Amino acid sequence: MRVLVVDDEREVSDLVLRALQREGHAVRVALSIAEAESALAEAVPELLILDLVLTDGSGLDLCRAIRRLGHRMPILLLTAHGEVPRRIEGFEAGADDFLPKPFAVAELRARVRALARRGPIPRDTVVQIGDLELDLAARRAARAGSEIPVTAREWAIIELLVARRGRLIHRSEILESIWGDGSDAASASLDVIIARVRRKLGASVIRTVRGEGYALAVP
Repeated sequence: MRVLVVDDEREVSDLVLRALQREGHAVRVALSIAEAESALAEAVPELLILDLVLTDGSGLDLCRAIRRLGHRMPILLLTAHGEVPRRIEGFEAGADDFLPKPFAVAELRARVRALARRGPIPRDTVVQIGDLELDLAARRAARAGSEIPVTAREWAIIELLVARRGRLIHRSEILESIWGDGSDAASASLDVIIARVRRKLGASVIRTVRGEGYALAVP
């Protein structure tokens, strides 16, 4: 897989480079937004790993710009800021996952594998299920024209389900893709969020295959 790493800390970018090359990925490093924009103009990567704070600008601004250009590759944000509002801001900018610094190489590899399995999410898609409309570009849900508030984590799950368009996604894959682990706490959170999404969007929107996983009930 072609991976672009954008981080101005050479120690971090070298660590990511070595770790992912050992996994067989073709990795390119950019130490600034300017270098990243040049790399993107030459070849669009299949995965982008992006630091939140760069010497010549904001990783969030670059993330937004990439999404405005229509690029759909998964984006993993590296950040020293683990606060929930900051993470939500990242999801709203178009990021798919976060990895707080400092991180373990094993976790980096696991998150990259999870994002690779998810693949590009069709963010320009509007999905219609009865009178429910899911606008992925605007991250907006509405029923009969009335907007439904949806959190960043709820959207992450909805986007994953939409990307598979009715096919079953195993619980373990959702946990690794969204939480990065399969702990009991993450599993309990998944149950809570699935229940919350059903209350908001309708009980029939997400189909459960007992003991296995979930699928979007698309027409």
